Amino acid sequence: MTSSQQKRVAYYYDSDVGNFYYGQGHPMKPQRVRMTHNLCLNYGLYRKMEVYRPIVATFEEMAKFHSDDYLTFLNTIRPDNMSNYEKQMSLFNVGEDCPVFDGLYEFCTISCGGSIAAAKKLTEKQCDIAINWMGGLHHAKKSEASGFCYTNDIVIGILELLNEYQRVLYVDCDLHHGDGIAEAFLTSNRVMTVSFHKYGDFFPGTGDLSDIGAGEGLNYDVNFPLRDGIDDLTYEAIFVPVMERVLQQFRPEAIVLQLGADSLTGDRLGCFNLTLKGHGKCVEFIKKQGIPLMMLGGGGYTVRNVSRCWTYETGVALDTELSNDLPYNDYFEYFGPDFKLHISPSNVPNNNTQEYLQKTSLQIFENLRHVEAAPSVQFHEKPSSYLKYDERSTEDMMDTDIRLPNHIADKIREHPAELYDTEKEGEGPKTDISYANTENTPAVPETSKDQEMETSSEQVSTTSDNQGI
Repeated sequence: MTSSQQKRVAYYYDSDVGNFYYGQGHPMKPQRVRMTHNLCLNYGLYRKMEVYRPIVATFEEMAKFHSDDYLTFLNTIRPDNMSNYEKQMSLFNVGEDCPVFDGLYEFCTISCGGSIAAAKKLTEKQCDIAINWMGGLHHAKKSEASGFCYTNDIVIGILELLNEYQRVLYVDCDLHHGDGIAEAFLTSNRVMTVSFHKYGDFFPGTGDLSDIGAGEGLNYDVNFPLRDGIDDLTYEAIFVPVMERVLQQFRPEAIVLQLGADSLTGDRLGCFNLTLKGHGKCVEFIKKQGIPLMMLGGGGYTVRNVSRCWTYETGVALDTELSNDLPYNDYFEYFGPDFKLHISPSNVPNNNTQEYLQKTSLQIFENLRHVEAAPSVQFHEKPSSYLKYDERSTEDMMDTDIRLPNHIADKIREHPAELYDTEKEGEGPKTDISYANTENTPAVPETSKDQEMETSSEQVSTTSDNQGI
């Protein structure tokens, strides 16, 4: 695969993801993914990529990283039985920033299912770029929720990639440090983690320049701590040379790119000053390397800008320039008053001095000098995928006169006219209205769209300030 070739892009989306609701005043809004999808649809991007509804992750698949006790807890806890699980809630850090909400476990299976499917599509060489904006939840630990994240779809996706690829590079462009991935692969020389993030009295408090991994993974953890106000030009000036050196030393066979949009200017919980174009430069640079690439979501709390960003970066993946005039879409009113795709930087000062950036870069280059180029990994028998069946062979064996089982029907690409809401035999469209009537599933409060999508930062609980994906 060469960088000049048109990339084959697989895109994963589950229409149920926007129905989950963290609660009144909480900055994390899964509906931002639905807004992104609707914007991609109305820009016509579906014509240039393969769109899939992923199969939800199973308990066993998520248990490849998370503990059984923790997953059992997530599958059991509900708003109406929380009082019976106070001890476990404290143990697993579920409460304020990571609240219990209806459908919590299902939300986790959707997010993880998208990243598993994206990874498998890459390992089977069926695409060059796989996109899952439902994923990127990089703070979750083995047995602990953190920063609005409950299950770590990234770690689970990387584990799937490691079934095929000897070396996987993880790059994190979120405002917050990707601590969950760094911790999971702390002692591994098969996964290099690179994170550009705000540091200093800021959640999660990890990701110092001196954090470089341990054991066999020493120098395989790269952290570039940043200060407030970094802009497009400054970000590109550090990102490109650092990533060039990383690619030269590590020689990854696959790349996972986390694209948290809380590093954009004007984010509710953010302090950086990037525009869509500056953020998208990261995608452009990684994409042109011609290495199998998984693109994931992450943080982002000004939802109109999150959906702008991820739509724009879907266009970057497809080599498609998007009009700055937004097409009419189901959430058009949220993009006023200008109804444009691109956003402008603010006048906040950039506290990242050239002296500081140069000193930090030089230290990173020195650390990378100790990385063994293309570390040797002795491969014995290729480990089998931990997915429980071969989707393709199962589909091939199906009798066309017999209704497909759900795990196959959900995999089939949808017609462009059905990309937003899926209809199946015996069901109505999966709209907000019909979802509200689903057994044991509450409706998203009507206030969540008009009052919750863009609530002011004053409404965010103090425990959530400076925290999140």
